[in-house]
Amino acid sequence: MMKRVKVLVAKPGLDGHDRGAKVVAMALRDAGMEVIYTGLRQSADEVVKAALQEDVDIIGLSILSGAHMRICEKVLNLMKEKGIDEKPVFVGGIIPAEDALELKKMGILEVFGPGTPLKAIVDSIKGAVDK
Repeated sequence: MMKRVKVLVAKPGLDGHDRGAKVVAMALRDAGMEVIYTGLRQSADEVVKAALQEDVDIIGLSILSGAHMRICEKVLNLMKEKGIDEKPVFVGGIIPAEDALELKKMGILEVFGPGTPLKAIVDSIKGAVDK
């Protein structure tokens, strides 16, 4: 039997809008994944701690605040410090195309904007974890 994919969905930063994160979390759960949702206003430190404690396969960050570059950099640096930088990280939110390219250069697996089909997100996560 295949191991169930374990996904951490986090809302780092001060942004209080979590509808998109919840919709994605439900889609991942419906696709048979185990989803840990951290809730609103998590620090980068709290996100990485939760990823370690839960031993997740992949981390998803939902960021609508405009602070995506700083938050992602902080999360990736903390992951490296804690020795879990091999785990893929995906980001969802309102992120300009040029920032999405920079995020991918930093090590973010994928950036999903508004309107991304849920199946595309599910398939991307399954593909990343299967590697």
